Amino acid sequence: MFKLKTYQENTLQALKEFLQEARLSSPEPAFIKVFKKQGKDVSYKTHNLGDIPYVCLRLPTGGGKTVLASYAIKEVSQNYIEKDYPLVLWLVPTNAIREQTISALQIPSHPYRQAINESFEGKVKILDISDVELIMPQDLNSKVCIVVGTLATLRVQDTTGRKIYAHSEKFESHFRGIPENAPGLERIEEGPDKGKIKRSFANLCHLLKPLIIMDEAHNARTQLTFETLQRISPSCIIEFTATPDTSPESGSNILYSVTASELKTEEMIKLPIILTEHKTWQEAVRDAVLTRKHLSEAAKKETDLVRPIILFQAENKDREVTVEVLKKYLIEVERVGPETIAIATGTQKELDGIDLFDPKCKIENIITVEALKEGWDCSFAYIFCSVANIQSSRDVEQILGRVLRMPYAKTRAEKDLNFAYAHVSSPSFSAAAQHLKDKLINMGFEDIEANAYVQPQQPGLFNNIPSAPPKIQDFSYVLDKLAEQPEYPEPLKNKINFIESNGKTTVTFKGLITDEVETDLSKIFKGKQLEDFEKAIKQHRIIQQAQLAPAMRGETLVVPRICVNIQGVLELVEAELFLDATQWNPLDYPAEFSDEEFKLEEGAQSFEVDVEGRKVVYHALKQMEFIDLDNVPTEWKENEFIRWIDMQIHQPDVSQTIMIEFIRRILADLINSKKKSLSALVRSKYILSKAIIKKIAGYREIAVKKGYQKLLFEDKGKVETSFTHSFDFKAEFYPAREPFYSGSYKFQKHFYQMIGDLKPEGEEFDCAVLIDSLPEVKHWVRNISRNPEFSFWLPTSTDRFYPDFVAELKDGRLLVIEYKGAHIEDSADTLEKNNIGLLWEEKSKGKGLFLMAVKKGHDGKDVSAQLKDKIK
Repeated sequence: MFKLKTYQENTLQALKEFLQEARLSSPEPAFIKVFKKQGKDVSYKTHNLGDIPYVCLRLPTGGGKTVLASYAIKEVSQNYIEKDYPLVLWLVPTNAIREQTISALQIPSHPYRQAINESFEGKVKILDISDVELIMPQDLNSKVCIVVGTLATLRVQDTTGRKIYAHSEKFESHFRGIPENAPGLERIEEGPDKGKIKRSFANLCHLLKPLIIMDEAHNARTQLTFETLQRISPSCIIEFTATPDTSPESGSNILYSVTASELKTEEMIKLPIILTEHKTWQEAVRDAVLTRKHLSEAAKKETDLVRPIILFQAENKDREVTVEVLKKYLIEVERVGPETIAIATGTQKELDGIDLFDPKCKIENIITVEALKEGWDCSFAYIFCSVANIQSSRDVEQILGRVLRMPYAKTRAEKDLNFAYAHVSSPSFSAAAQHLKDKLINMGFEDIEANAYVQPQQPGLFNNIPSAPPKIQDFSYVLDKLAEQPEYPEPLKNKINFIESNGKTTVTFKGLITDEVETDLSKIFKGKQLEDFEKAIKQHRIIQQAQLAPAMRGETLVVPRICVNIQGVLELVEAELFLDATQWNPLDYPAEFSDEEFKLEEGAQSFEVDVEGRKVVYHALKQMEFIDLDNVPTEWKENEFIRWIDMQIHQPDVSQTIMIEFIRRILADLINSKKKSLSALVRSKYILSKAIIKKIAGYREIAVKKGYQKLLFEDKGKVETSFTHSFDFKAEFYPAREPFYSGSYKFQKHFYQMIGDLKPEGEEFDCAVLIDSLPEVKHWVRNISRNPEFSFWLPTSTDRFYPDFVAELKDGRLLVIEYKGAHIEDSADTLEKNNIGLLWEEKSKGKGLFLMAVKKGHDGKDVSAQLKDKIK
């Protein structure tokens, strides 16, 4: 079964929290509340869709948007729609992607379909939008029906002539019992049935209020799109895109954003891109072929099949290096076998029916112009070679995205297979690199990531990968030809050079560019040239910083973690150990709700459920909502309902026998003591399920706190810190996320080239500057929270504690620092974190130091003094 990555789980968790809050209030306050928890201020755009939740999940190319969409259906169904089998309208931007999506969803073993089957017990029906007449009323009541189509099919002002808006007798059974005066529905405009409701799929959608999944939603931000969505009347809209619209008026409500660094850390994409620029297209092709041969030899050492492929981008027919010219050159000059070449263009589709993952497949070279940009995916694509002038190609980003995906989404043993490669013909490296960086930004990378992840190839193929980090690159900048060589400061005279060629001037500078050098270089330029230069120098210094980072130089940073000695075996401390220490059993606690936790009121027209003081109202179903009638299971027996709840709320640390008995006791109390009917409870089954989950979670928290105190603090003799169970900050795995640090202060000792989750202002930034400036510090890292596999953490009684900073001192000691503002330094959470940090320090026996740094200590000392006192 497909296993979600950490960033994918975090994305779905953010969606779940938003939907649960939106169900109890409305989308706008729910959206704002989710971000307030992160300390961020945001606004929510309704797009004139009222209280319909409409949010965007942003994932860069290669992040698995479609598989997340498959899992999102369950989250929306259970946490907002509260319907066993929702209708899903899955909209994609093009017919090519529509065909690809339908094909994947119809294969039982495909991860997309597996996710949906798991969520809905295999009760799934997949349809192309052209086949919607095949949907039967019984399908809508017993299966999740997913209709895949393009937005263009729906997006019209005049619905005349569009099949999904057309009247069809085949939909007659769906409209039985719907009064002809039902509002919001399109009607027949002429003929004997004029004025009657159209039996159309669009009208059926209006009645059923489908969940809308929108793939690559940045292509759908027009007023006509929003009007089309209003016409369909969805229950919820979830966008998935790498490049959301961020404009103030029509921009997306970005609920969660994933960075390319997180994808790299989770082994999803090949980075960095090793870029080689060549003076001629023939040289680019030659080295691309050599690169593939090198990677093929490396691939033979892998345990599973990896067959590196080159994607060649030829020029259009009116240019020099057409598809035919390129193919002829490959065969006649590079001696590439014709059977290894496939052409994929609008007119030549030699990849159709070819399985590139088949071990017997001979295709090693694919020539295209732009045809691979839609609906094509093969993670064996490693090398991108453009024979065109890369600056003029609009399709580079689409093809480049194909070489980023990692085969089988895992790091390869042969390190050369963990990079992507680009060979381009371009007038200069800086121009080629800048263009690739711009394209990466268009694909969802952050600016700082794009600069860090495009690296130049060193002289000689592969002589620097992966044995040694690259040397500091000379700065090179191309501008219009200078009328005369400018004056420049004396310190630059032996390091700067000007080369005139083809009406251009190339400025090169050898060596490290410091703040002083940047200031001196800036004096050479004026006006627009100065503006462009400052942008180029900033990008160069990001790359320079990456090459100087300790992780890139082969340094290590390893931190011991807290363990408990259980019967002679060291066990890493996790919540399960705390539960074992107290012999956790929910049946030891009362199986009943207070009125504040769950209160159900039945009326003639509605059921009202109070959950923690917030009311959810289920109005009596009107006739026009007939499709939902089967979801009021008045014929259910109590035991059937108990089993249904058990399936919804499965808990890994509670056996099914105990869970079923706990649910039985809850229902017995509600039915017998609080006099609620089974029908009313079934009606609010999703809210009830969530209330039971929360009840068990509350009891679990009590048990964990008891076990936590007993295991770690009442019997300290069993507690140790161990390098056997250490956490290693690996060079290639740092899940940096927004905000990336991009301030003017240049950190000198951060372990990685980028610094994630750090704003260039505020108290945490000030603390980071102090750490960086301490002479005793060898290097340090901004520890990223909520990434248990890739960040250092300590256990607490309720969760995991991720300290803000981890540093290694020059004397070999480790310093772990958590910063707390004065307003929260005495909170229960802070005190608990301080206690576990000091326990880690105590058990480290002088190898580890822990500091809970506060703006001003009780003794009046500032953070700087607190740091110096700790490490002295």
